[in-house]
Parts: sequence; structure tokens; C-alpha cells
Amino acid sequence: MEYGNDKIVLYLHGGSGNHGCEAIINSTCHMLEDIPKLLVTNSEQEDRRYTLEPLCDILEERKIAEHFFAHVWYYVWRKVFRDPESFMRYRFREVMKKNLAPLYLSTGGDMYCYELSKREAVTANSAFNRAGAKTVLWGCSLEPELLEDPVIVEDMRRYALITPRESITTQALAAAGITENVKQFPDPAFALTPEETKLPHGFDEGNTIGINISPMILRHETKDGITIKNYRKLIDYILENTDCHIALIPHVMWKYNDDRLTAAELYNGYQGNGRVVMFEDMSCRKIKYVISKCRAFIGARTHATIAAYSSCVPTLVVGYSVKARGIARDLFGMEEHYVLPVQSLADPEELINAFSWMMEREEEIRERLQKIMPDYCKQAAAAGEEIRKLWKSLHDSRTEQ
Repeated sequence: MEYGNDKIVLYLHGGSGNHGCEAIINSTCHMLEDIPKLLVTNSEQEDRRYTLEPLCDILEERKIAEHFFAHVWYYVWRKVFRDPESFMRYRFREVMKKNLAPLYLSTGGDMYCYELSKREAVTANSAFNRAGAKTVLWGCSLEPELLEDPVIVEDMRRYALITPRESITTQALAAAGITENVKQFPDPAFALTPEETKLPHGFDEGNTIGINISPMILRHETKDGITIKNYRKLIDYILENTDCHIALIPHVMWKYNDDRLTAAELYNGYQGNGRVVMFEDMSCRKIKYVISKCRAFIGARTHATIAAYSSCVPTLVVGYSVKARGIARDLFGMEEHYVLPVQSLADPEELINAFSWMMEREEEIRERLQKIMPDYCKQAAAAGEEIRKLWKSLHDSRTEQ
């Protein structure tokens, strides 16, 4: 494969084992079908396993930790010459050393929400800009307090384009004086096309409550064990007080962050109940199909809830960050009742109460989603036009040179 300057480079992609990451890349590639794309990924194997291989070229980034002598060399270089970008030049060597591409899209929407990945995003943005390329912060969410840091504000100004996926981030950027390079669009995954898959015995189409739980939210609880207790209480409540079935639907399958582990913990004790099913791994498009057949959805993973919202399924988010609050606020005008912050969980029946509130307004919520979602999904897809315009201007300027 040649890594020339005729492709948009998609970077900071963790791999399709996180089906939210897969959904972002899948949707983005369909938005930009007429432009060649190169995905630089942390896991080529994962990306070839699911839906991405036909949509773009795939290149696994260089992993410095796997090469002892290179790791030592770059570590010493960085310390002596105070050059943190050296790691990035190694990591993305194939797309930086020669034939630099004109445009790089940072596709990890919540990279700035976590300390380690935030440092990676800042350093990569600086390295690509210093090399002479333009960068885009694509479908992002930023905690408002993050923009109190002058280093982050300077970093945001380097991007040629920032596309926040919700209004809290847009407002925080504006408060920090960053407006000229900002255009808000819904998350790209709102435009994801579902793929039909066989539904298992025990899944009652249109009368199943989809449930997603992740190890990530357990790390944000302030009372040990309260999240699992809430989910168990909810499952018991649904089985005892309704005729609904339950589907446990994992969305991230990474070894160190695997939804199947927490889903299995919930499933333990219900294996013999014909109304409870647990799904195994499948692509983001198939997961969206499954979720679209649910009556309602309770989810922790952002892109599992995006699959539900965009399928007009009434959805309750068990969230912990700005992305959950911002998306709910944009869809419903408020996040109260639509997002249950995991940090605030104290009573084992809080999830039951939030679920009951939603189901009492089930048809009202579904009708609202049916009304707004067609245009909302079109807005998500329209973000591709901004990239296309930017690509054309950069391509034209290179041609003139």
C-alpha cells in the first residue's frame, strides 16, 4: 500500500472492538465516499473483522512500546531535546515521513475527556500542524472546565475545523473565545445504517427492553456496588411488573474495557429465564439493528444510546460526562430525567424510578424522536460537506503550487 498525499487521514482511532469507534468511522467514510481515506488505527485486526475494510485503506500505527530499542531512543530524545512530538512522529511515521497528507481528522470524539488520551490528542495535533498539515477535531465532546487551561485553548486554535456533537461543548468553546473554526453537528454515528441480523429466541420484537452496562460507569460510581444493584433491581422490576423481555447488549469488546464482563455479571442468575437474553459480539450496524427492535433502551455507552435515539427508541442514559448531558439536552431541551448520572447513584431503586418516568411518557418520547430524528440524522451526514469543502480548498492550493 502507498501512503500518498491524496488521502484524508483518519487518526486516533482505537479500533473497532469499541463499536462506537467503528460507528464513527463507518459513518464518516460513507459521508466522504468520493474522497480517498486512510484509517490509521491502533488495531488493524479489529477493523478488518467488522465493517470498515471495504470503506477505506487501513494502516496500523507503529506501537513504540512493542519495540524496546526504539522506545529507549525516543524516550531519551524526548527528555534531552524536550521534544514530546517525537513519539508521534514515530507512531505515525508512514503518514508523516514523506508525502504528507493535507488533512487529518481526529476521530476519537472523547479523546479530551481522559487525561492520557488528552495528551495524545494535543501532541498529535501539534505534530501534524508543525509538519504543515491541517487538522479537524471531529464529532467531539469537551468538558467545559477543560477550556480553562490555556494549553488546551491554544490547542483548539490549531484545528482548521472543530465539529462539536452537542451544544454544551459548543458553548464552552465560545466562552473560551473559540468560534471561528467551530461548526456544530450531531455525532456522525446518528447517520449509521443498520444491518439486519437474526434475533434470538427470547427476544420479543417491539416488547424488549434493551440494556447496556459498561465497566466504565462502574469506575465513576461514588458508592461501591450501587450501579450493579440498580441494574439488578431494574431487571427484577421489569420481570415482575411487566410482560417485557430483556436484552443485555454489549457495545465495547476491548480486553481492558469489555461490556461483556459486566453484562455477564448481570445475566448471572437469569440464564434459565426465557425472557432474558444476552447478545455476544457483532458489528456496530448489527447492534444498531438489534437496538432498533427494542421497545425502550437503557444504556451506558454513548454510541449504544445514539443507536437507540436515531432508531426512535425511548432511551434512558446512565451517564457520567458532558457527551451524555449535551446530546440529551439538544434532543429534549433538558437532560433531567433523560440522563441518570452514575456519580449521583445512592439508592438501589433510582434506576427503577427513572425507567418508570420514561415508560409513563413512552409514546410522547417516541413521537418526539420520530418528529426530530430525520432532520437530526441529515444534519449529522451534512458534516461531510464541511470536510469536502476543506479538502477541496487544500487540494486546489496544492495543485496551484
